[in-house]
Amino acid sequence: MTAPLRLATRGSPLARWQASWVAARLGGAELVIVDTAGDRRQDVPLSAIGGQGVFVKEVQAAVLSGRADAAVHSAKDLPAVTAPGLFLAAIGARGDPRDALVGSALDAIPLCGLVASGSARRRALLAARRPDLAFADLRGNITTRLGKAAGFDAIVVAVAALDRLGLSDRIAEALDPTWFVPQVGQGAIAVECRQDDEAVRSRLAVADDPATRRAVTAERSFLATLGGGCTLPVGAYAVPDGPGRLTLRAVLAAAETGPVLRRTASGDDPTALGASVAAALLAEVRAG
Repeated sequence: MTAPLRLATRGSPLARWQASWVAARLGGAELVIVDTAGDRRQDVPLSAIGGQGVFVKEVQAAVLSGRADAAVHSAKDLPAVTAPGLFLAAIGARGDPRDALVGSALDAIPLCGLVASGSARRRALLAARRPDLAFADLRGNITTRLGKAAGFDAIVVAVAALDRLGLSDRIAEALDPTWFVPQVGQGAIAVECRQDDEAVRSRLAVADDPATRRAVTAERSFLATLGGGCTLPVGAYAVPDGPGRLTLRAVLAAAETGPVLRRTASGDDPTALGASVAAALLAEVRAG
């Protein structure tokens, strides 16, 4: 009998939900709980402790050291380039990719209202639509952030996170992804294993969703070409657009209060599509 795989994961309720989702598709697995810098340092902005990757490095290390067989992440937390020695073995079927306002719908936030979010992208997109708004940083797991919501006119969280934790009744408004473009990989679950572990790679394939993988591949190619991480106000969201084709919407802002550049394109090669959209936005920045 084949031994259950050991899945490394953060210890938050959402992270455990995601790891359990993967375990169910594998017919069972052992969860290896890992404490990360992003979870320990909730008193400072993500950009101050390393930006993108602060929620995944220790989880990846558990796999590379042999403590676990695979690592389960929110795909949006992964850097655009896979770490040396690791392989992105599965990207699970995507949940709702949208962002949500909790506390108030956008049009109901009072003039000069205060919105809390730890995401530069979320703040930039809201500021572009509502320049009067003020912003505050917000860190912590979903339960922690919801507990702080009463101190602001609204907070911004991912719809998928609320759905997965049975908290979707807290949504005041789910924001349209055609203008409020999600973070790369938002709503998807990613699973990494060691590059040379063919047996584990084969077992994890059952959790992979080809359509989601194509979409997230385009988004990650965009981010990799851009050279940015989650500290930059960037977003990308790919959707199927006919047989074998994708449409990718992307945004880039030089600063949270600066103009938001937008680009939409379609193609049949996810990697090439993401790279071309990033190159077009970079060219616009240089020309600007």
